[in-house]
Amino acid sequence: MIIKKLKKKLLHFLGNNLLGFVIRVLCKTVKYEIINKDYIDSLEKKNQHYVLGFWHGTMLAPWYLHRNQNFAAIVSQSKDGEVLSRLLTTWNYLIARGSSHRGGKDAMKMLLDFAAQKKTIAITPDGPTGPIRKMKPGAVITAKKSGIPLVLMGIGYNKYYQLNSWDKFRIPRFFSTAKIIYSEPVFIDGELDYDSTDVIIKECEQKLNKLQEEAQTFA
Repeated sequence: MIIKKLKKKLLHFLGNNLLGFVIRVLCKTVKYEIINKDYIDSLEKKNQHYVLGFWHGTMLAPWYLHRNQNFAAIVSQSKDGEVLSRLLTTWNYLIARGSSHRGGKDAMKMLLDFAAQKKTIAITPDGPTGPIRKMKPGAVITAKKSGIPLVLMGIGYNKYYQLNSWDKFRIPRFFSTAKIIYSEPVFIDGELDYDSTDVIIKECEQKLNKLQEEAQTFA
């Protein structure tokens, strides 16, 4: 019985590490066409951390591009989240486990703690369970309460595999091209009331969807 458990854990460990290796190799073969990078370069030159928002189904390229930087993230407590957490740890992200799906107040506290630590916070605002490309409040509320700007990010691949998952997760093919588009920083007034904040959330959702459409357009 003990040997079977050890074998299962070993296979799980090897599987996760092999997957991480394949992802790293894959991401290195992708050509990245980056638009509006000067927006985040300008923030970083001022030592200004920010919230970076991108859709759950497009998250592979953003995680890779911002590896080994001053980034933090909340990762769900699911099995998929465990795999992602292991990968992001190797890329030097500061990780907290949780989500809006499980204990929204705790998740918000973790995000604000990251902001207080001067970390740039990567968020998939439709995760971890959707609906697809519908923005939940977390990214906007974090930017509002912490006083740091929100930057949105559209990601498109010219060649990709699409999974049959709720987020229609896209995996770029080897040696494909990824188009990355950053938005201008969005500064959110910390004094906005609930209704005004809700308007901002809807505007940011529309802006991110527009960026996503533009990123997915290739000549």
